[in-house]
Amino acid sequence: MRIDKFLSHMKITSRKDAKKFLKMTPLLVDGKRILDPSYDVNLDQESIFINDEKVVYKKDIHLMIYKPVDYLSANHDTRHQCVVELLKEPYVSYDFKIAGRLDLDSEGLMILTTDGHFQHEITHPKSHLPKTYEVRLDHPFKHEKELIKGVMIKDGKDNPYLAKALALKSDGFYVNIIIDEGKFHQVKRMFEHVGYTVLNLKRTKIGNLSLGNLKPGEYIEIEKEDLYD
Repeated sequence: MRIDKFLSHMKITSRKDAKKFLKMTPLLVDGKRILDPSYDVNLDQESIFINDEKVVYKKDIHLMIYKPVDYLSANHDTRHQCVVELLKEPYVSYDFKIAGRLDLDSEGLMILTTDGHFQHEITHPKSHLPKTYEVRLDHPFKHEKELIKGVMIKDGKDNPYLAKALALKSDGFYVNIIIDEGKFHQVKRMFEHVGYTVLNLKRTKIGNLSLGNLKPGEYIEIEKEDLYD
């Protein structure tokens, strides 16, 4: 990979400004100072240091993160804190895509990935990837049969569709629900349709990935296979 492309990929500087950056900032490839932005570096075999700090490069990185309440499922926003702002080195330099968004007032498992194909694989409706949610309601739940059978609600474009629960387990005000879609406010709208207000919503699983012992704001690196194994 060309050094200017590498610097851009790592969000260190733009390709346009790479020449100026290399002139002012010591970048070493296996101990050799690089000034030419077109220099080709072998990322599998050569080590890159910038200001005496090693730059770790991976082509694709996937993270499982526990999104806290009041964090936006976005990369940038002027009004709210965003989930990617929770990341620390060495992940802050990567351009993460969000797979499986959650509302601002919701919490739980999200996947961040640099791989657009993997993001599409997770979010596309045809994947039918099961997602599990813990829901707290405003009064005790008694409409299990209705949600298993399915209810007609509207998506984000006001188009009606049949939304079904794959499984439900309730204990008074608390319900565990599994769905294999993830349309606009789907879980909240399903409960609202049968007369309940969702007071808290937490996603605990996507596929075979589970929050486990993660606390709000924490994250771990995962492999694609972890989603399905």
